[in-house]
Amino acid sequence: DRSYRQMMSDKRTSQSILISGESGAGKTESTKIVMLYLTTLGSSHHQVKGDDAADNGASSGRASLNDVSIMERVLQPNPILEAFGNARTLRNDNSSRFGKFIELGFSRGGSLLGAKVQTYLLEKVRVGFHASGERNYHIFYQLLRGMTEEQKKQYGFHDGETHGLELANHYHMTGQGGAPQLREFTDEEGLKYTLKAMNALGWTENKIEEVLKLVAGLIHLGQIIFDSTESEGGQEVSLIQDENVLRNAAAMLDVDTDKLKAALTERLMITRGEGITIQLSPERAVEARDALAKTMYGSLFLWVVNEVNGCIGWEDDRAVRSSVGVLDIFGFECFAVNSFEQLCINFTNEALQQQFNKFIFKMEQAEYEAEKISWEFIEFPDNQDCLDTIQSKPSGILTMLDDECRLPKGSDRNWANRLYKQYIPNTGQTESENTRFLATPVQKSRAIFCVRHFAGVVQYTAETGFLEKNKDEIPLMAQNLFETAPSHLVKSMYNIQKMEFEEKSGKAKEGTAKGKPSKAKTVGMQFKEQLKNLMAKVETTEPHYIRCLKPNDAAKPKMLTRQRLTEQLRYGGVLEAVRVARMGFPVRLPHDAFFQRYRMLLPSTPENLLPWSMEKVPPQDLCIRLVDLLLEEGQRQKTEGSCSWKEDEIGRSERIRRMQKAPLPIAFPKMDVQLGLTKVFMRKPPHDALEAHRIFHQNTAAIFLQSWIRGMQQRRRFLIMGEAALTIQRFYRGCVGRARWWKLREADASDLLTKALRMLLCRRRYKRMKEGAIQYQSLYRGHATRRVLAATKIQTRVRMAKQHGAYRKLQSATIALQCALRMRVARKALLDLKHEQKDIGKLQANNEKLKMDMASLKAMLQAQAQGDKNKEESEKAIKQKQMQIGILEARIKQLEEELEKERKVVKKLEESVQAQTVQAEQQLEEIHNLRRHQRSLSSSSAHELERRQHKKPIASNFDSSSNLDAVSMDQVAEQQALVAKLEDELEAERRFRREADGEIIKLRAQMSGVPLNDSDVDAYVSQKLDQKEADSQLVEKRDKTETPPEVTGTEVTKDDKIVQRSPSEYFPLIRRGFASEKEAGKEEEQVVTSGWQREVSNRKEREEALREEVNQFESKAQRFTRIMEDGIDVTMWQLNRNAGLGPEETSDEFVLKSTAVHVKLHRRGDLLVQAVLSFSARGGYLSKALGRKKGDASSLEPLPIHEILSVRAGCVGYDQSLLPSASKSKSKGKGSDNKHSSLFLTVGATQTPMATSRVFFLRFKSRAARNNLMMGLRGLLADMQVHEGVSISSIHMPRTDSVQSRRRLLGGKAAEHSHEEEIATTIEMDPAEHADVMIPLIDVHYLINKEREAYDRLLLMMLQGSADLKDKEDEEMALREKLEEALVESFEKDRVAANDSKLIMQLSKKLETLLMDNEDLRDQNDRLNTRLVVLECSQLENMNS
Repeated sequence: DRSYRQMMSDKRTSQSILISGESGAGKTESTKIVMLYLTTLGSSHHQVKGDDAADNGASSGRASLNDVSIMERVLQPNPILEAFGNARTLRNDNSSRFGKFIELGFSRGGSLLGAKVQTYLLEKVRVGFHASGERNYHIFYQLLRGMTEEQKKQYGFHDGETHGLELANHYHMTGQGGAPQLREFTDEEGLKYTLKAMNALGWTENKIEEVLKLVAGLIHLGQIIFDSTESEGGQEVSLIQDENVLRNAAAMLDVDTDKLKAALTERLMITRGEGITIQLSPERAVEARDALAKTMYGSLFLWVVNEVNGCIGWEDDRAVRSSVGVLDIFGFECFAVNSFEQLCINFTNEALQQQFNKFIFKMEQAEYEAEKISWEFIEFPDNQDCLDTIQSKPSGILTMLDDECRLPKGSDRNWANRLYKQYIPNTGQTESENTRFLATPVQKSRAIFCVRHFAGVVQYTAETGFLEKNKDEIPLMAQNLFETAPSHLVKSMYNIQKMEFEEKSGKAKEGTAKGKPSKAKTVGMQFKEQLKNLMAKVETTEPHYIRCLKPNDAAKPKMLTRQRLTEQLRYGGVLEAVRVARMGFPVRLPHDAFFQRYRMLLPSTPENLLPWSMEKVPPQDLCIRLVDLLLEEGQRQKTEGSCSWKEDEIGRSERIRRMQKAPLPIAFPKMDVQLGLTKVFMRKPPHDALEAHRIFHQNTAAIFLQSWIRGMQQRRRFLIMGEAALTIQRFYRGCVGRARWWKLREADASDLLTKALRMLLCRRRYKRMKEGAIQYQSLYRGHATRRVLAATKIQTRVRMAKQHGAYRKLQSATIALQCALRMRVARKALLDLKHEQKDIGKLQANNEKLKMDMASLKAMLQAQAQGDKNKEESEKAIKQKQMQIGILEARIKQLEEELEKERKVVKKLEESVQAQTVQAEQQLEEIHNLRRHQRSLSSSSAHELERRQHKKPIASNFDSSSNLDAVSMDQVAEQQALVAKLEDELEAERRFRREADGEIIKLRAQMSGVPLNDSDVDAYVSQKLDQKEADSQLVEKRDKTETPPEVTGTEVTKDDKIVQRSPSEYFPLIRRGFASEKEAGKEEEQVVTSGWQREVSNRKEREEALREEVNQFESKAQRFTRIMEDGIDVTMWQLNRNAGLGPEETSDEFVLKSTAVHVKLHRRGDLLVQAVLSFSARGGYLSKALGRKKGDASSLEPLPIHEILSVRAGCVGYDQSLLPSASKSKSKGKGSDNKHSSLFLTVGATQTPMATSRVFFLRFKSRAARNNLMMGLRGLLADMQVHEGVSISSIHMPRTDSVQSRRRLLGGKAAEHSHEEEIATTIEMDPAEHADVMIPLIDVHYLINKEREAYDRLLLMMLQGSADLKDKEDEEMALREKLEEALVESFEKDRVAANDSKLIMQLSKKLETLLMDNEDLRDQNDRLNTRLVVLECSQLENMNS
C-alpha cells in the first residue's frame, strides 16, 4: 500500500518491492499476495472506454483476451510459472527454482496497463537428477497423474509397462526421489489450474497440446538406455538398447529420429573448418542425453516466459508513467554439497544485502542531516569485500572460473588450485587476508573451499561440474537437431534461446577487428550482468523490503522455533538495522503531531504560557516550550512529592487524578530530544516516559467522563421512575374506586339471598341438633362407663411402673460398678503380661529372621557350590557351614519348643486371671444385694450386717487383695527364674549369630576376591549389633518412662465439683484427614473435574466443588489400605547393589528377574512398624534353590514397612527396557512390556548382610493399580513417620510421655478413637450454668497434636509429589535429548545411505563394463586362434603341394 501511494504521489517515482527469505519461508505466497493487492488497486481505476482503452495498449490482434480483465491476465501466469519453475525440495513443497522480477506498469491515473516478467538462473540440473525425497518440476508429475486414459494413449504412457508401479515412480526423470505427494494440493488439481491459466491467457488448444506433448517427450527421452559395444577401431561406443523408446521420444518431441539418435550417441568437433564425428561411450551418451533434456527444458521455460510476457505485457511504453517491481529471488542456501548454483544464489543475496544496508543506513543518516540535528556517525556492516572476492577482476572466483573455462584442458581441480594460490598462497595459511576465503589442508586435498557470507560460512565442492555448468553450451549436434526440426514449437524455442544468448553476449568490444566473432559469454558472466542490471533498476526506484521468516524446519503449523527466527533476522540484517535505529533516534514525529499528542500532559498550564492551538505560533517554538515545561513540571513533582486527594479546594478532575497511581516524574536529558526542521526526534527513554504520562492522563479523563455520564444516567433513571410511579398511583386509585362500587352492588344483591339462606340454615340446624343430642346422649353414657374401667387399669400400670423403675436403676448401677472393677483388673493384668512377653516376642522375631537368613545363605551356598565344583576349599567351607546351620536349626527348634511351653504357662495365667474376675463379680453381686436389702433391715440387726461385711472384702481394698490371692509368690519367683534362663540362652544365640554372620562375610569376601582379617569382620558385625541394641534400648526407655503429673491450669479441692467439657465446644471443628465412615460409604464411580478447573460463577460454588472433590479423594484414600491388604498381582525385579569392601567398583546383582508376585500388606500387630509387605511367588530361581514347592506362599522374604526408604513412580535408577528376563526364551516375547515407564514403581529398602542397598522394581498391569499401591505405601510411610513422634512441620506443642507411649502402643487411629471416647464420656452441662469451667490441657494438646499430625502427613505427601514432578521433568528432558540424537543419527544414516547407493550404482556400472570388456577379449582371443589355425592349415597345404 505504501509503494502504491508513493508511486501515485507528485514525484511519480517508480517503486520496487524486494521479497527475500530462506527456502520455504513463504516468498512465493507473499509475492502472490502483493500482486493481488497491486492489481486490485490498479484495476479499480481501470476503464474500458474512451482514451483509457488506448492507454491500456490493447491491440486488435489480441481480441481473444478482451473478455479477460487486465487484473486476471496479470495474475494468471502464476500457476504456469509455478508448474514449469517450481519443484519439491527437502525444505519446501513448492520451492521456486528460479528468480523472477515482475514489473507492473501503471498509467498516469493509476490504472494497471500490464506486466513484464524477467527470470534469473533456472536450475536446469534438476531435470536430469534430483535427490531422494525431492521431486522434479511440477509439470512432469501433473502430466503423469492428471492425464485421462485417452491422453495416456496419445502421449505413449502405458500402465502395463510399469509392472505395477505408478507412472511417476516408473520413469527415470520423475522416480529418482520416490515421487512423493505434495501436502497442500494434489498434482491432479495442479494440472487443472495450469490448463485453466493457459486458457485464460488466450493459448489455443493446439499450442497447449504441443507444450504437453513436448513435456511427455522429455519424459520418454529420460527412458533411453545405452548399451556398450565395440567399434571397428576397437573402441567402446554406445548403442541404444530399445529403438522403440527412441522412436517414441522422437515422435513426442517432433524431431527426426536419426538426428536425435546422432545427438545422443555422437559428438561433432570442428577443427580448422572441418567437422569430426566422435562416437560416445555409454557414460558420455547418458551425459549427452541429460544435457539435451536440460537444454530443451531450459528453452521451453524461456518460451513459456516469452509467451506469458506477450499476453500480459503492454504495447506502448509511452503510456507507462511509473511502475512497481516485485522481486521474488531465491534465498540463502547451504547444503551438504554446494555447487555452482548455490554460489550464484548466495552471490545474489550478498548483492541484495549490500543494497539493503546502503538504503537503510544511509537513509537513516540522510534524514538526520536533512533535519539538521546533532548526531554522531553510526557504523554499519559492509560486505563489499565479499562481493569483490566473488566478482572482482581478475582475481574473483567467478572471473577465474571464466578464465578456466576458456582453457583447452581446464578442469575443476585446476580452478580450485588457482583459487588456493590466489587467496591463501602461504604454507599453513587457511584464511585469506580479507577473511572471506577459507580452506584447510584437508579441504584442499578434496578440492573444497569456503566463503564467509553475511549469513555464515558456506562450503563449496569444486569437483561438482563447475566448469560444465558455467559453460552451458549447446552441442553442435543438438543445434542441428533444433534447426532442422519439423516442429514449429522446437524452432521457436531454439530461436528464443539463441536470441537471448545473443542479447546477453552483446556486441564485440570497441577496437576488436572486424570479421572476428565475439566471444561467447559464460553463465557466470551472464548472471553478473543480469544482477548488475537488476541492482541498477532497483537503485533507480524507491525500494521496499519484505522479510519472510520460517517459523520451523518441520513445516508444521502452530510451532515456532526462536533460535531459527533469530538466525533469520540476523542473516537478513534486521537485527543490525534495529541496533542502528536504537543507537540513533528511533522515534520521530512531526511538530504538529508531537505538540497535539503531548500538550495534554500539562492541563493546568494557562493559555498565555502554552496555547492549545498552533495557528499563530511557529510549531518548532511550541515544541521547545512544551519540552521545557514538561521537564520543569517533572522536577516540581519530584521535589513536592505526591499530594493528598482529600483536600477540599481541589476539583473533581484533580481529585480523580490524585487517586490514581501516577507514573514516575518526567526526567530525561534534554539532548535525548532533538528538534529538527520538520520533525521531533526522540530516544526510547523520553518516549516511554511521555507515553506513560499520556496514558495516565487519558485514564484520568476517561474516569472523569464516566462519572459524569453515570450521574446523568442515574438522574434520567430517577425522573423516569418518578413518572412511572405517578402513573401507577393513578391507575391504582381508579381500580380501588371501581372495586368499592362493585362491592356495594354485590351487598344489595346479597341481602336478598341472605334472608332466604338464613331460613334454610336455621331449619336444617334444628333438625341436626335434635338428632345429634339423641346420639350424643347414647355415646356419653357408654364413654363414662369405659372411662371408669380404664382409670382402674391405668392406676395398676402406674404402680407397677414405679416399682420396675426403682428396680432397673438399682440393677444398672450394680452393672456399672462391676464393669469398672473388671476393667481395672483386666488392664493391670494386660500390662503385666505385655512386660513378661516382651523379651519372648523379640526372641521369636530374631529367630524367624535368623531362619530366613540361614535359608537364603543355604540357597546361595548351594548355587555357588554348583557353579564352582572344581574348588575343593569352597566345598569344604560350605559343608562346614551347612553343619553349623543344621546345629542352629536344631537349636531354633529347641527354642521354639521352650517358647511353646512358655505360651502354655501364660495361657494358664490368663485362665487364673479370668477365674479371679469371675470371683470378683460374684463378690460385687453380693455387695449390691446387701445394699439393696439394707434399707429394709431394722436398726437392731445393723451390727450383724457390719460383721458380715468385714468377713468379705469390699470394693475399696479389692484391688490389693484380689491379685495377691490369685498369684502366689512362688509362681512369680519361678517365672523370674525362667525369664533369666531364657535371657542367657538368648545371649548365647546372639553370640552364635554373630559368629555365623562373620563367617558369611568372610565367605562372601573370598568369593569376591577381597581378603579380610578377623578384626575387620568383628568391627563390621559389632557395628551392626550396636546399632540394633541402641534402637531396642531407645524403645525400652520410651516404654518405661513414667507418666508426669497432669497440669490442668487450676487447683481443685475435694469439695469442688469438676465438670469437664469436650474441647470441640471451645474450638472450631476443622475437617481434615480422612472422611468419616458414613461418607466413605458413598463412593462415586464417575470422574469429575477438579474444583480449581471447574467453571464456577462465584466463590461459594468453587468451595462446594473443592469440598466435594476432597471428600471423594478421602474416600478413595481409605480404599488404598484395603486394596493393599487384599493384594495386587505384579511382576517384580529385586536388585542388590554391593559397594564392596575394597577399591572395586559397585556390582549389581538381580536376585529376582521378571517374577510374577502377589504383593499383600500383612499386619503383625497394632503398631505400624509391625506391618510388612509379603510377596507370594509361583516358582522362580530362589524357590528352586531352596527346594520349596510351588504352592508355598512364603517362598520370598517379606519387606517390613519400616525398612522402606523411598517409593517413586517409574523405573528410577535403571532403564526399564534393559531389565533382565527370567529366561532366554521369555526375553524375546516380553521385551515390549518394559517400554512404558508409567507402569513401573521403584521401592528402595535398607541394607542387609547380603547387599548394601536393595531396590525393588514392580511392573503393574495398569497405571491405576500402580497409583493405588504407590499412594497406599506413601500414606502408610507418612502415618508411620507421624505416629513415631517425629515432627516434620514447624508446629510444636508439648505432649506428655504417657500420651506418646499410649499412641505408640495402640498405633494411629486406635489411639485417636480411645481418646475421643474419653472426651465424649465427659459430662456435658449447660454453658450458662457452668461458665467458669476449665478444660484440661491434655485434651487441648491432644487435639492440637492431632491437627499437627495431619499437617505433617500432608507435608510429606506434598514433598513426595514434588519429587515425582521433578523426576518427570528430568525424564522428559532426557527423552528430548534422545529424540534429538535419534534425529541427527537418522539424518546421518540417510546421507550415508544415499552416498552408498550412488557408490553401489557406480560400482555396478563399472563391473558391467569390465564384464563386457572381458567378453570382448575372449571373443578376440577366439578369433585370433581360428586365424592361427587357418594359417597353419594353409602352410601345411602349401608344403604338401
